[in-house]
Amino acid sequence: MKKILLMFLLSLSLLSQTMDLSKMKIILIHGNGGSTADNHWFPVVAEQLRNSGLNVINCQFPETYFAYAHVWLPFLKETLQVDENTILIGHSSGAVAALKFAEKNKIFGSILVGSYYTDLGFPTEKKSGYFDTSWDWNAIKNNQQWIIQFSSTDDPWIPINEPRFVHKMVHSEYHEFNDQGHFDKEHHKIAFPELVEAIKEKLAMR
Repeated sequence: MKKILLMFLLSLSLLSQTMDLSKMKIILIHGNGGSTADNHWFPVVAEQLRNSGLNVINCQFPETYFAYAHVWLPFLKETLQVDENTILIGHSSGAVAALKFAEKNKIFGSILVGSYYTDLGFPTEKKSGYFDTSWDWNAIKNNQQWIIQFSSTDDPWIPINEPRFVHKMVHSEYHEFNDQGHFDKEHHKIAFPELVEAIKEKLAMR
């Protein structure tokens, strides 16, 4: 038992020594329907992470009504230059974009808030382009070191079976609430301490 504990502590020590946080980049991806980078908990989370010394991008994405895949995925890759040192934090359709991006691109990790994998029967979701092809769950899982999910059973837009299925397919670290709704201002979600702590833990900053 002591040997296992020592090996675990050594691995944490090596992680903190080899991980260059100066190269780390965190990008927040807001949702569709006209959402902005100033909505909900985005500004507070961005500020708290920056105060911890992390490089955070919380910007307005182009074409925010449909959040087209053919617009947002190139924006992530070419404009924001997402790479293997990038953590993506996606809310709602932003979480869907993070999932789809990881199918074909290496990232460091992702946090999915209010995630789903079908168009939910909504014309705007169907038109977005994210659901035109089947999901490559193995690629999504293998192209990053970890995935964390936050979901809530009382989400008025996303049935709980949606994030639960994503969790099953990608083996994420899964956090399920029963009182957070869609993790938005309508449910008084203007800060997200659980998310901030999750990132600090993954980066061995606690």
